[in-house]
Amino acid sequence: MKLRVDPEAGPIFEQIAEGVAAAVARGALEPGAKLPSARALAEELRVNPNTVIRAFELLEREGITETRRGLGTYIRPDVDVDALRSALLQKAARRYLAEVRALGLDLREASEALKEVEDAP
Repeated sequence: MKLRVDPEAGPIFEQIAEGVAAAVARGALEPGAKLPSARALAEELRVNPNTVIRAFELLEREGITETRRGLGTYIRPDVDVDALRSALLQKAARRYLAEVRALGLDLREASEALKEVEDAP
């Protein structure tokens, strides 16, 4: 699992949580997989360990992970990957739609832009 954070792109703990969720959704993290310790991930990302702990807590509240006392944090074996994938797609769609509206464009123009990008080499 390779995560990246951008201090300019919103709360870092949310970026970490979304990165883990996306890794599960695309199959890079399997249900039952053990996550790195908060300390190890914090060192890798160069963030405060409390930031990673907040991300892990958010993931647990969302039903994606579970903490096993003394063992670490794991992707829940019963996580619904299809539902997770759908939720992430909806979130991305809301962000895209907000950007489209901020530019004063309509859905037809947004759809055409997506088709152009998809067809581009």
